[in-house]
Formats: sequence, C-alpha cells, structure tokens
Amino acid sequence: MTDNTENLMLEHLKRFQAVLDRVERKLDDLTRRVGNLEVSVAGIRRDLAHLEENDAIMSVRMDRLNERVERIERRLELA
Repeated sequence: MTDNTENLMLEHLKRFQAVLDRVERKLDDLTRRVGNLEVSVAGIRRDLAHLEENDAIMSVRMDRLNERVERIERRLELA
C-alpha cells in the first residue's frame, strides 16, 4: 500500500512540475512580449513628440508668413 501511495504522490508531483514548467515558460514569454510592447510604446511616444515639434515649427512659420503678407498688403494699400 505504501508503494502505491508513494507512486501516486510521485506521479502527482511530476504532473505538477510539468504544469509549473509550462507556466514558467509562458510567463517568460509574456514578460518578453511586454518588454517589446514597452519599447514600441516608447518609440511611438518619441515619434509623437517629433510630430508635435514639427507642428509647432510649422505654426511659427505660418505666423511669420502671415505677418509678411499683412505687411506687404499694408505697403501696397491692399488691406
């Protein structure tokens, strides 16, 4: 009877270890994938910052062009 109990416990422990190994592999994979997502999100944020910077530069240029056009219109008495 003790041999059967020991064998049964050993089989349960082996199955438990196999399940634990699968969980650890999945956790490692998910950890790696989350790390990749964090890198991607950082890249997207960087790209957005560059786009916002370019938008601000273009806005300043448009304001300057508008001022120049207004000045030309005043000089030509078109406005």
